[in-house]
Amino acid sequence: MNIRSLTRGDGVVIGAAVVLFIASFLDLFGVDCPKGIDCSGYSSNAWDSLSLLMSIYLAGIIGAALVIVSRAMPGRKVAGLDIAQFGAAFTVFALWTMFWTIIDASNAGAGLILGLLATIVLAAGAVGAPLVPALKAPLMGAPRPAQPAQPQFGAQPGQGYGYPGAPQPQGYGYPGVQQQPYGAHQAQPDAAAQQAAPQAPQAGGAPAGDFTPFWFAVPVARPLYGEDGAPTPIAELAPGTWYLAVEQRGSGLIAQTQDGRRGVLQDTTGIQRG
Repeated sequence: MNIRSLTRGDGVVIGAAVVLFIASFLDLFGVDCPKGIDCSGYSSNAWDSLSLLMSIYLAGIIGAALVIVSRAMPGRKVAGLDIAQFGAAFTVFALWTMFWTIIDASNAGAGLILGLLATIVLAAGAVGAPLVPALKAPLMGAPRPAQPAQPQFGAQPGQGYGYPGAPQPQGYGYPGVQQQPYGAHQAQPDAAAQQAAPQAPQAGGAPAGDFTPFWFAVPVARPLYGEDGAPTPIAELAPGTWYLAVEQRGSGLIAQTQDGRRGVLQDTTGIQRG
């Protein structure tokens, strides 16, 4: 999974899960020992209590893992729920169990106190990540394409294959481009021939040349759906990677990935054009 597809909410979830794992090794309850008596054998952590380990600590960690895995497998469902929603339910359950456990404890130890704080942050991050704009922002911003250090004489900086804003390369896989053999010369038609030749309309009745392919990057991870209208995504566009928009489809775009797959990007809000 591309790390640039992670959001700030995912970072909060990962950090809270690490703290919760550490808390599982700390003492659950404090022990008041009289002077001169060794009470080390009376201390216990979550790994000594199967019920607390499974219902709080491991439940929260599993929920965090499901939320992160949903980034790599968008659209997958468990029991009718999206993987991220299923993981968020695990984190809320861990917080619920921890809250009543620490209320019932007469002398809570570091394992319970730190675990309570971790489950609060974990549940807040898992539930709030899709809702709070600050948590939906990418964890790492999309880098601008590097400029050549020493452009050749007469060449414009930043122009060439792979750079947004550059002339589209001639060859297979790019719409509206005819593949020319090496050294071929395309004769220019005269003015009379240009006026006589009708302009072939594109699909949907739009005249040719209305849409110009361009490079773009998405602000957060977004699913790419098949052109056949299937509800299951065929790929996920990750922040930090440039993609080629080859066609307009209603309010969406037909995008092409690096491996040549094409699909419909339905949500185009906030995209960064190259």
